[in-house]
Amino acid sequence: MTQTKTPLHQKTGSALKALVRKQIFIPLAALLILVVFNLIADPSFFAIELGYSAAGDPVLSGYLITILDNASELAILAIGMTLVTAASGGQDISVGATIAIAGSVVLRVLCGTESRPEMLQAPIWVAFLVCCVVSMLFGAFNGTLVAYFKIQPMVATLIMFTAGRSIAAWINNNELPIISDAVFGYFGNFIPGIPIPTPVFIAVACMILIALALKFTTLGLYTQAVGINPHASRLNGMDPAVVKLVTYVILGLCVAVAGFIKVSRFSSINYSVVAKDIEMDAILAVALGGNALSGGKFNMTASILGAYVIQFLTTTLYKFNVVSSALPAYKAVVVIILVVLSAPVFREKMAAAWKELTHNPKIKKEAA
Repeated sequence: MTQTKTPLHQKTGSALKALVRKQIFIPLAALLILVVFNLIADPSFFAIELGYSAAGDPVLSGYLITILDNASELAILAIGMTLVTAASGGQDISVGATIAIAGSVVLRVLCGTESRPEMLQAPIWVAFLVCCVVSMLFGAFNGTLVAYFKIQPMVATLIMFTAGRSIAAWINNNELPIISDAVFGYFGNFIPGIPIPTPVFIAVACMILIALALKFTTLGLYTQAVGINPHASRLNGMDPAVVKLVTYVILGLCVAVAGFIKVSRFSSINYSVVAKDIEMDAILAVALGGNALSGGKFNMTASILGAYVIQFLTTTLYKFNVVSSALPAYKAVVVIILVVLSAPVFREKMAAAWKELTHNPKIKKEAA
C-alpha cells in the first residue's frame, strides 16, 4: 500500500490552528510582539550587566532584570486573582488597598510603638506571619460577602477598596515608620552575594507551591467546577460557598506576600501610593492569560505569564519616556484588544475565515 503524504502547508496550517486554540497563545503572542518591537527599536534593551552595589556586593542590572524583579508582586497576585475569578466569576478590586494594610501590619509589628526604632521590636518571621493572618482575615471577609451574602465580587470588594488605605494609615497612627535594619531590606532587594533580586525567588517559590497544590489537591477541580456550574457542583457533593471562600483566603495570602515585599523594598510605606492600581494589572494579567472573567476554566501558567507581559509593556513604555500618567491609556488599549480577541463572535469569524482560506481550491493549488 502506498502511503500518501500530508502536504507541508496542511501540516503547518494544522499546527498553527492548534497553537491559536491554546489558551496560552494570547500572552505568548503579546510577549513576542514586545520582544520584536524592542529588538528593532533598541537591541540594548536585552543587555544584562553585572555590577556592584554601594556595599560592594555583585548585582545584575538591565531592563530584563527590572522586569523580572518588578513583576514579582504582580505574578503572585495573579495566582490568587485567577482562582477568585474562576470560582466566583468576578474580581477583587481591593488587593491594592489590602497590600497597604498588610505592609502597615508588618511595620507595626517590627516597629512597635516607635516610628523609627533603633532595633526591631519582633523577629521578621513573626511580622510576616501576623501579616499573613490579617490579610487572610480580610480575604475571608470579602469571600464571606461574595459566597454567603451573594454580593457581586466587585461590589463586595469595593468596601475594602474604599476603606483599606485609611485602615492602613490608622494601624500606624498616620505615621510613616522607617526600619533601619538591613536584613529586612533583603526580602525586597538583594541578599548579599546573590546578584539576582530576592523577589524573583519569592515569586518562583509561590509558583511552585500553587503548582503542587493544583497537582496534588482538588483545588483546581473544585474551583473550576464551582465557576462553571455551582448548582451541579453542589449535587456532586461540593459546597460552592466554601470553595469561593477558600479562593478569597488564598488571594489574601498572596496579598500578604506581595505586601511584605513592597514594604521591604523601601523599608517604609506610603499608604496612598503603595501598590496603587495594582488590582487593575492583576485583573488584566488574568484576562491576558485568556481566562474567562466570567469564571470557570482557568490556566494558571497563562495568568502568570500575563503578569510578566504587563510588566514588560510597562518597562518598555518607561524606557521610551512615556509619562506615568499616560500608562493607563496604553493599558486600556491592551484591554480593548484582549476583549475583542477573546470575544466568541470574533473567534468564530476568524475560524470561518481561516477555514475558507485553507479550503479554497485555488489557494491549495497555488500552495502545492
